[in-house]
Amino acid sequence: MTTITVLVNDKAMQLAAQSSLQQLLEQLAMPLDATAVALNQAILGREFWADQRLNDGDEIALFQAIAGG
Repeated sequence: MTTITVLVNDKAMQLAAQSSLQQLLEQLAMPLDATAVALNQAILGREFWADQRLNDGDEIALFQAIAGG
């Protein structure tokens, strides 16, 4: 199996080649309805996560929504 290396919140992570962004989030057990994602410094809408394939060297920043006032 071919793997790629991506940076998730500045930490290197090995993934199977052709992994989608949504697969990564599920692997990390991120709450999909309360997570925002930037891929290579660009915010990516939830509607694109399933189809967005990750590439070697991609930088992913994950943000969780926090309720408050």
